[in-house]
Amino acid sequence: QVQLVESGGGLVQPGGSLTLSCVISGNIFGIYRMGWYRQAPGKQRDLVATISTGDGRINYADSVKGRFTISRDPNTVYLQMNSLKPEDMAVYYCNVQLLAGMEYWGKGTLVTVSS
Repeated sequence: QVQLVESGGGLVQPGGSLTLSCVISGNIFGIYRMGWYRQAPGKQRDLVATISTGDGRINYADSVKGRFTISRDPNTVYLQMNSLKPEDMAVYYCNVQLLAGMEYWGKGTLVTVSS
């Protein structure tokens, strides 16, 4: 089992910044990818950014390139979000994928972008 706990969400004005954190615990052996997804009301859950644990390869959604930065240490994955826009407002979920084919999700943290 792997447990994921997100933090860092909140209310921010357009143009502002937030940093999300996801602490990963449990049986973390075999995690090969960590990432962030988001889901706005009435929409599907979409990829925001992922980072591979082996070669450090990073992938961003086009909508966040140049504004968001994903990083990690062994037990935490971060998402630095700059120049936030109203369309970035969503529940942000942490995700890890394991070599055994399993994946785990956090419960999510709400990001609200509003003036």
